[in-house]
Amino acid sequence: MDLSDIRNYCLSLPHATEDTPFGEDILIYRVCNKIFACIDINNPDMFVAKCDPDYAIELRDAHPEIEGAYHWNKKYWNQVGNLANQRSEFVKSLIRHSYAQVVKKLTKAQKNEFPEILEIC
Repeated sequence: MDLSDIRNYCLSLPHATEDTPFGEDILIYRVCNKIFACIDINNPDMFVAKCDPDYAIELRDAHPEIEGAYHWNKKYWNQVGNLANQRSEFVKSLIRHSYAQVVKKLTKAQKNEFPEILEIC
């Protein structure tokens, strides 16, 4: 997958938004104002996604291109490299997992206001 594919997929998720709070080169994807993915335009062969801590360890053990995300809480955030050689369904599953991890932590009021976000989870 390339930058455009990841961008389009992230924005296809219900109520996903894109912004650049860390500078014009860093694209941040959010749901209900909570970050679920990040990609650096200058390094588009890698992205950062939230992950269940146990699953994060499994992924890192099974895939050398996945490691704790630099400058993020490594317990919850993975950086996935070598995107050009990753199966798109695998990358999409990591993005959906990240999105679901964020949605899981939303308030009941937010979940009630946007029930379509629960369909992904």
